[in-house]
Amino acid sequence: MIREAIERNGIVSETVHADRGTSMTSKKVSQLLIDLGITRSHSRPRVSNDNPYSESQFRTTKYAADFPQRFDSLAHAREWMDAFITYYNHDHRHSGIGLHTPASVHFGTAEEVRDQRAVALAEAYERHPERFARRPKPPEIPGQVWINDPAKRQQPEPQGS
Repeated sequence: MIREAIERNGIVSETVHADRGTSMTSKKVSQLLIDLGITRSHSRPRVSNDNPYSESQFRTTKYAADFPQRFDSLAHAREWMDAFITYYNHDHRHSGIGLHTPASVHFGTAEEVRDQRAVALAEAYERHPERFARRPKPPEIPGQVWINDPAKRQQPEPQGS
């Protein structure tokens, strides 16, 4: 899966975060990551060891307006998840990536969308400046996204003697 994702997208990740399951800690996968120069991450400070991006997506899934209380069958679950993942990647605006969709960022259209938003906001401001406290602008598109940004991470306070 890792090799296929790299080949399909032409991108080698700097880090792969995973749980401590046998497949992700196996010698075969460990060696593949070493060969590719990918750092393995199996935990985050002060939180569970689960993948933070997956956990965020699971929460979005669970709170979806049409999330069923129970799936009628495996086919029903697959059908619902397929539709949800399409929505999540192509329609859901993510605050962590400047209110863009993952597909827009992945396929390189986010800057064009941001430029279009800037034009629309400028026109709205020109028509009704009284509706705004200041001239609006679309959110920046981050170059990197962090759950725990190392540059902002504080060292824990030493415990008393």
